Amino acid sequence: MAESYPALPLPSEITESYLPTHDLTYHVLTAGQRNKPLVLCLHGFPELAYSWRKVMPAIAAEGYYVVAYDQRGYGRTTGWDTRDFSSVDLNTFTFTRLVTDAVILINALGYKEVACVLGHDFGAVPAAIGAITRPDIFKSVVLLTHPFSGIPSLPFDTVGKPTPEPKKGNFHQALAELPEPRKAYKIYYSTAPAAADMDNPKEDLHDFLRGYFHLKSADWKGNDPKPLKAWEATELAKLPYYYVMPLKAGMRESVKISMADEDPASVSKLSARWLDDDDLAVYVQEHGRTGFQGSLNWYRVSTNPAIMKELELYAGRTIAVPLLFISGKKDWGTYQEPGAVEKMSEVCPQFKGVELIDGAGHWVQQEQPEKVVELVSKFLKTVKVDSISH
Repeated sequence: MAESYPALPLPSEITESYLPTHDLTYHVLTAGQRNKPLVLCLHGFPELAYSWRKVMPAIAAEGYYVVAYDQRGYGRTTGWDTRDFSSVDLNTFTFTRLVTDAVILINALGYKEVACVLGHDFGAVPAAIGAITRPDIFKSVVLLTHPFSGIPSLPFDTVGKPTPEPKKGNFHQALAELPEPRKAYKIYYSTAPAAADMDNPKEDLHDFLRGYFHLKSADWKGNDPKPLKAWEATELAKLPYYYVMPLKAGMRESVKISMADEDPASVSKLSARWLDDDDLAVYVQEHGRTGFQGSLNWYRVSTNPAIMKELELYAGRTIAVPLLFISGKKDWGTYQEPGAVEKMSEVCPQFKGVELIDGAGHWVQQEQPEKVVELVSKFLKTVKVDSISH
């Protein structure tokens, strides 16, 4: 299988392999020795296991076995439902299924527990839900760039009381009716045209992904994140187009609009520090081969109330293990859900706080890997998660 893919430009300390299981065949990157405590890394969108390459060797050097893998819907991991928008079984992409993927891999590696799970961007969701549902496995968690506001609550003490009136108004309609009509990116990512819009034309995929990574980084001068006052259209309209898009534009067009005044040579020069052309070529190559539908299925699940009802089983549960939140100071992702950062202390009784890193935007473990390693190392020493269980 490995022979069918080009070699990845990985640091010498990282090993690439494929691990077949009764479900998926995982594309896995590892650093360190297998007899050390396990640290598991879950990537976000539109990233890959490759996005952890800059931090894995240094965390391994602290005495851990560090594992990252292409998650369901991404990269070189196979066995997931690759059918198109109208045919795919979304029940194979639920959040509990993503946690199950991690548990299967952990067991296949010969471990019973994880010293720490690191979840970046959308990868923070299965990381947090894993800590809620299987605290016996996931002993601590670090969320990067995506705060977790908890499992939705259920109606409580309703006997003999009138059913509450449904909330009036439509948030998405309110966005569309702004003086500059807008729409939420998660809703767009959940629509039938999204994958095709982002896939084609293939020859422009490099420019699209270069722009997407640049706009969400600290390099783009348009990022000046700050807390939003409320979940209201007028407040969310303050977010850049990559989060709250022009109503009539797809994500490619939204990126083009924001990149219109950027000099391509200057962007490449700025990005070379953390995502050079060889690095970007990995994302272009992998998404050019797989397309985006697999990864966008995660968004379709998150915006589908019927599928999300499965999480009602865990209503009222909190994260019972230590939790740290890390983000870049230039990352709007910290604030895209108003109040989520503040709510983490309620979601996790052992919340260890928020660390915002200078010189980083959304891709914090790529933009400032040394600082991320420093914070993760300090966190692991503080919580004293050092059992091996191998």
